[in-house]
Amino acid sequence: MSYFKYIFLLSMFLLPLSTHANVSKVDVFVSGKDYSTLRSPLDKIKGSIKVEEFFWYGCHYCYLIEDSIQDWLKKKPKDVHFERIPAAVNPVWESGARTYYTSEILNVRKNTHLALYKAIQVEKKKIYDKESAANFFVKYGVTKKKFNDVYNSFAVTNMITRSNNLVKRYELTGVPAFVVNGKYVVKGSEPKAIQIINYLINKERNLK
Repeated sequence: MSYFKYIFLLSMFLLPLSTHANVSKVDVFVSGKDYSTLRSPLDKIKGSIKVEEFFWYGCHYCYLIEDSIQDWLKKKPKDVHFERIPAAVNPVWESGARTYYTSEILNVRKNTHLALYKAIQVEKKKIYDKESAANFFVKYGVTKKKFNDVYNSFAVTNMITRSNNLVKRYELTGVPAFVVNGKYVVKGSEPKAIQIINYLINKERNLK
């Protein structure tokens, strides 16, 4: 066999191996390293894959990943249900959580969510209690009385209780944190967090 024929046959043999090597470079994330798997997963939503984001308006890293979340939401698959859950683990965080839930009940969240992040994180305004939050919402057509009534309502208090229960159930130690289908926890604000979330969504979809 000539030298050139030998090289040709060798290259044909190696081609499938090199192609396989390229395929193996596709991101594969590992439990215990890139995300954690809960010991006692919560029940799933039938026919849907749930993604929950735990955050606090005073968290700079939550603010940093918000743009990536907004971009992700525009392309989110139809079978994925997304829910924001403000952490309320101490009085200051609880005030932010009550503010968020108040904005949802009053149907102004779309106007106030990013604006509140910007006011706190960029403009350095200390909107960390009921009074400062009520003053902020006046700019969005919400009277202080209406804001305060909802802020202190039984409905918001129930939401705060649920938030705290989920934080404990998911064994969260900080924010931002994302929980995929009640089973996987992704922490951090780096862009890779979104990639891991997408990976876990596909992982859950393939398990159906």
